[in-house]
Amino acid sequence: MIGTASWTDKSLIASGRFYPSKSNSAEERLRYYASQFPIVEVDSSYYAMPSPQVAQLWAERTPPDFTFNIKAFRLFTGHQTSPAALPKDIAEALGPIEKRNVYYKDVPKELTDELWRRYREAITPLQHAGKLAAVHFQFAPWVAFHPKSFAHIEKCQRQLDGYRLGIEFRNKTWFEGKHEASTLKFEREHGLVNVIVDEPAGMANCIPSIWEVTDPALSIVRLHGRNHEMWNKKGLASSADRFNYDYDRPELEELARKINSIAAASVHVVFNNNYEDQGQRNARTLTEILSSDS
Repeated sequence: MIGTASWTDKSLIASGRFYPSKSNSAEERLRYYASQFPIVEVDSSYYAMPSPQVAQLWAERTPPDFTFNIKAFRLFTGHQTSPAALPKDIAEALGPIEKRNVYYKDVPKELTDELWRRYREAITPLQHAGKLAAVHFQFAPWVAFHPKSFAHIEKCQRQLDGYRLGIEFRNKTWFEGKHEASTLKFEREHGLVNVIVDEPAGMANCIPSIWEVTDPALSIVRLHGRNHEMWNKKGLASSADRFNYDYDRPELEELARKINSIAAASVHVVFNNNYEDQGQRNARTLTEILSSDS
């Protein structure tokens, strides 16, 4: 399955090159997107807690065989989180906060448990509709290979018992030297999906492309583009600038060969180069390449 990360990026809509001019509402855009691709990754759930009402609408507005992967909320993945991104009552329960952001370790267990409960409640409509393949955990760049990190991943898995978790690291220590075998062994033993990434090589907050399958039922490939210049540039207007990269056909053909080599029952390829319509165009080209190979 090939699709993109999100379907409502501002630059995508503003470009006017993907959606028909009459697709002006959230419902019309999702329905059109789902007529073009079989899968999408929900990105908004990283920035704010999702709601069951919205998830129910997603399920209703897509075909029976449409598939979602949904990103985990940023607090769960070790990212800095503004209190404003938390539900209002949770933020109020935290009381006065001296720092600009909070981290998972800063939040009392009774509140993190409540956040987990609400997250499970929010994604249940997709699960019940048979449309949720995986919850995607893209861990913060500072989440390194360490016993505390392994323990946190196990905690995330316990909180989402019954759901498949995709694990994407952004700290290269997970795959340095002997760590690579340990990381993959951990993922296999826990039934976690090793998320294969394509991104700028040699950057401090990037990992190598590890084309290994750790869950035979599912493999996830996320394509971030290879924009070295913009990857860590400060003051970007939006993340779309970081992922501004248009894969050319030889690059997509190279990726197609690697994707064909994956021995998993299902492979999800997600384009995260979400500047204007780059991801959608590249997804269509890759679909065509893979179809001609079969």
